[in-house]
Amino acid sequence: MRLEEKVAIVTGAGLGIGRASAILFAEEGARVVVCDINEEMGEQTVDTIKMEGGEALFMKADISNSAEVQELIRSCIDQYGTLDVLFNCAAISLIGEDGPIAEVSEKVWNATIAVNLTGTFLCCKYAIPIMVKNKKGSIINVSSKVALTSGKNNNAYSASKGGIISLTRSIAVSYAAHNIRANTICPGGIETQMNLGLRDTPEKKKAYLKGSPLYRLAQPIEVARLALYLASDESPHVTGTIIPIDGGASAV
Repeated sequence: MRLEEKVAIVTGAGLGIGRASAILFAEEGARVVVCDINEEMGEQTVDTIKMEGGEALFMKADISNSAEVQELIRSCIDQYGTLDVLFNCAAISLIGEDGPIAEVSEKVWNATIAVNLTGTFLCCKYAIPIMVKNKKGSIINVSSKVALTSGKNNNAYSASKGGIISLTRSIAVSYAAHNIRANTICPGGIETQMNLGLRDTPEKKKAYLKGSPLYRLAQPIEVARLALYLASDESPHVTGTIIPIDGGASAV
């Protein structure tokens, strides 16, 4: 098993990439703290893991709230005694409200930055001291293809995801001496609930896939498999990297 005896926190694990990753991590031997703001969805992920013989704990948390993130980390340590992997997968995209910057309200901007960028910061901030103490750890942050291209129709989301890339690189350099690795995954067209509004008609789906050489949506498990590699001991010299998984869209 590729994550045997490791403990992982996966945020946004109630749906999509987060759920697929939490289940895969557990299948590979990790004890998983499933974190999501949606209690019902998070518990479903835990139930799936347990039905397949894995070990998991659900923690409801709003990752934009410092006190809730601190409680998330404390609960992980209380339950499992350590933390080896942090996969920051939770995010929001306010489709229909986000757009060109002059048309984005301060409310939408603040909400997007709070969850996507500040939430990633808070999870890293409170997880890293545990990893420093252990002299090891893997942090995987989720950015987006739009941080590598224009993102012209969702400026708040693009800015939040671009910030994650810079944050991850800084963490990788700052904590390399502690054997803590930090990497960023940049998904493109993935079949998740969050982007349903961008592909819920044939016309929208065609536009959504335009510019992607492979011209198809990826499944969440495809991203989960990349996260598994970064979480495992198979990638000991991989840190500070930005890895697109977008069907070639960022290469066009």
